[in-house]
Amino acid sequence: MPATHRIHRHLARAIALTLTAVVTIAADASEPPSSLRPVPRDNAGAIARQDECIRRATESTPTRVLFVGDSITQGWEGAGREVWAKAIAPLGALNLGNSGDRTEHVLWRLEQAPLTRLTPEHIVLLIGTNNLGHGTSTAEETFAGIRAVATMLHEQCPDADIHILDIFPRGETMNPMRGDICQINQALRAWASSANQAMADAGRPARFHLNPLGDRFVATDGRIPKTIMPDFLHLSPRGYEMWAEAIVPTLQ
Repeated sequence: MPATHRIHRHLARAIALTLTAVVTIAADASEPPSSLRPVPRDNAGAIARQDECIRRATESTPTRVLFVGDSITQGWEGAGREVWAKAIAPLGALNLGNSGDRTEHVLWRLEQAPLTRLTPEHIVLLIGTNNLGHGTSTAEETFAGIRAVATMLHEQCPDADIHILDIFPRGETMNPMRGDICQINQALRAWASSANQAMADAGRPARFHLNPLGDRFVATDGRIPKTIMPDFLHLSPRGYEMWAEAIVPTLQ
């Protein structure tokens, strides 16, 4: 085969491979991020808890207050159990937190077991830190996931007030992830304000409420005390006391 023909053949192959790569990238870009694609958990412990949350959602009697989230919410049954028994349980509350959950896992759970039948008056939502901490989502994608969860909760329980807790700060000292968290929380405030205005314009009551609880966990030097977060992520009993002190008056 002449050299020029071989060169043309190689160029054609290179162009074809490049076009294939471009088409693949374009197809991937058209797909929603993982934070918006509902998926179940895939390890034994998380699946067991996931099944328990679904059982609670499908078998419990109507409940006045629902807590939806990840390990920090599930922790009401661990480090926060005494505070829950004293301050939260009397409100008629049900815990639907699962350790390690990301927004996509909560979306899946809500699809499998809609909360409509529970007719809650209040839903407390804390989700998103694992999207960032596990590196599966950017700040923008995490924000989109939280927004999707809050929207689905409102669609399933239109008469409930949705209390969206800002993502708690994490890490002993200031760090880049805290910056992402601050940006997400800022965007959530703007989104909730816009959504509430749209409801008001339609003659309906505002349903989305942003609770900046995370600010309480940071000391004046920017550090997170171990007495509040022993591992600088999960709450101590004192941390759950602070959460209850902030949210109970609202839920009452």
